[in-house]
Amino acid sequence: MAFKTGFLWGGATAANQFEGGYNKDGRGLSVADLKTGGDVNTPRRFTSTIEKETYYPSHQAIDFYDHHKADIDLFGQMNFNVFRMSISWSRIFPQGDELVPNEAGLQFYDTIIDELIENGMTPLITLSHFEIPMGLVEKYSGFSDRRVIDMYVRYAQTVMTRYKDKVTYWLTFNEMNFGTMGRGELTTLGMNPKDEAIYPNGQTENEKVRFQALHNALVASAKVVKLGHDINPDFKIGCMICHITSYPLTPNPVDILEQKEFDLRFTKFVGDVQVRGEYPSYMTAYLKKKDSFPVFEAEDAAILKAGTVDMYTFSYYMSVCITLDETAAETNGNLMGGKANPYLESSEWGWQIDPIGLTYTLLDLQDRYGLPMMVVENGLGFADELRPDGTIIDDYRIDYMRQHIVAMDAAVEKGVDLLGYTMWGPIDLISAGTGEMKKRYGFIYVDMNNDGTGSLKRYKKKSFDWYKQVITSNGRDL
Repeated sequence: MAFKTGFLWGGATAANQFEGGYNKDGRGLSVADLKTGGDVNTPRRFTSTIEKETYYPSHQAIDFYDHHKADIDLFGQMNFNVFRMSISWSRIFPQGDELVPNEAGLQFYDTIIDELIENGMTPLITLSHFEIPMGLVEKYSGFSDRRVIDMYVRYAQTVMTRYKDKVTYWLTFNEMNFGTMGRGELTTLGMNPKDEAIYPNGQTENEKVRFQALHNALVASAKVVKLGHDINPDFKIGCMICHITSYPLTPNPVDILEQKEFDLRFTKFVGDVQVRGEYPSYMTAYLKKKDSFPVFEAEDAAILKAGTVDMYTFSYYMSVCITLDETAAETNGNLMGGKANPYLESSEWGWQIDPIGLTYTLLDLQDRYGLPMMVVENGLGFADELRPDGTIIDDYRIDYMRQHIVAMDAAVEKGVDLLGYTMWGPIDLISAGTGEMKKRYGFIYVDMNNDGTGSLKRYKKKSFDWYKQVITSNGRDL
């Protein structure tokens, strides 16, 4: 194995999917708090207000808020040396636009960060992970209003200053490239579905406003990178991209071109801006042709150039095939649709499993950017069975992770500068896509059902000791 000494091994979470305590100690509502439960067949709904008798998974989640000490102890038992978490923006600034932060919210994260450090983990903090405050959605329609840039910067300055001597690794936005798509208008950018100025006559998407909002968020990210380096020059600040690796389904040149354009517009564009500090020519041309190129204020180009990231981080779960052949077989669950790859198997949720694709992706990104990288999400969602004796035999998860760790090692051997690996969901948590609990990723089983019922008791799965062994051996013993 080629992993260097000090390689970062751990797990990744998001506040809205595992923290709970949605209305405790002065916290305000976030976008996630108005998303209902669902399942693989029932899409989640966003409601403008909390409906009585409706289940909202983020409100309790798995109640890390009241179980954090025991949960962090379990992560420590696995010998994690890094833990990726998000700070809930609305726990610090309940409406998002206050001038003074909520001290009770900061004290909660004081405790969490200190417990992580005491248990041997360096925190890796995501500043915005699909949980923009509802106050900013309702009053400003999120990042479509340029004033929200300064509100995000104020929030980031507050937490970066407070934890400047305890936290080195920061990510500005989670999977920011979802902001290129209609599905990211609310979740990523905070655009208000009830804003009739943006969505007249029942319109459900607005590409022109979306790319303006995304531009404003990119400016906000760049400002925070520069600010973070001023607060502590040792900070390592990264982008975080949802990397949907794609292949042409056939060698037909029209499929090859279609795949290239998908890869550039969805997967590469946002990372190009955050790494290189300028809009790439391919996206400038595309947006101008569609009359969706954003308005740049006089200082924006300089801000983007001055606020480039130190590292490139990304999620990797699957790959997709791209073709113009509408008769090709569909996949059932891939995040971005796409066509089925006949050479790959699929998970229970339809995500195609492609460990070799991770090697390919790492090599591609190293060649494109030349930056240190982290894989900050990767994992297998499965309907685990809790046996009567309290055991969970998840050999399928071990096999999935083993293949992907081998794939990372192959990339490192070929010259990739890989800093770390935080698999997704070290403890079972709420699925962002479906809002269900049945789709489990963790090494730790949480006794909780899709409707929120259950004891919340924690159980170690078979994979718990396996991952501990992987970390202890720095990836040599798989």
